Amino acid sequence: MNPSLILTNISRHISLTIEETVYFTSLLKEKKLAAGEILLQEGNVCKYESFVTKGCLKSYYMDENGLEHIIDFLVDEWWADDLFSFLTQTGARTTIKAIEPTQLLQIGKAELEQLYQQIPKFERFFRILFQNAYIAQKEQINQAVAATAEERYLHFMKQKPYAEKRFSQKDIAAYLGVTPQFLSTLRKKLGRVNVD
Repeated sequence: MNPSLILTNISRHISLTIEETVYFTSLLKEKKLAAGEILLQEGNVCKYESFVTKGCLKSYYMDENGLEHIIDFLVDEWWADDLFSFLTQTGARTTIKAIEPTQLLQIGKAELEQLYQQIPKFERFFRILFQNAYIAQKEQINQAVAATAEERYLHFMKQKPYAEKRFSQKDIAAYLGVTPQFLSTLRKKLGRVNVD
């Protein structure tokens, strides 16, 4: 296990001593997923906070018509979870699936509570993490309600410039709430426009 990426992520908000680093990394477990493999199935309880060290996942739900609605893409140095399920220990409202071979470092809920007791500064780290997730979700909702499909696409590409190389057109369309055909037409139109 190479925890350097997660330690760099954590060091943006808190500083750890060598002893604290050793204790924290002792609580982590590795998980590997093949492309198409499920990390969390809708309805199951989210038992881990999972840090992506390599790869990419998508978080989504299926509507009553069987259409997939992607909530987010989770790439290297992102945390993957269904936060509501993790915090309440109730059934997840989303499925999280690998879209590339993916490597994760995970910490369970019980271990996280232990961590808060042993190293209280981790409460600050996860508070910041959860606040940022909340802010990002609110921004996404505002975009979905107030922005046009073109504005949503441009915002998405600005936030995730790697998207067209890593995500399928179908998945990008499911994230934006449009059909793949509409997205294809929009891309052609924007081919004549500076995307920045």
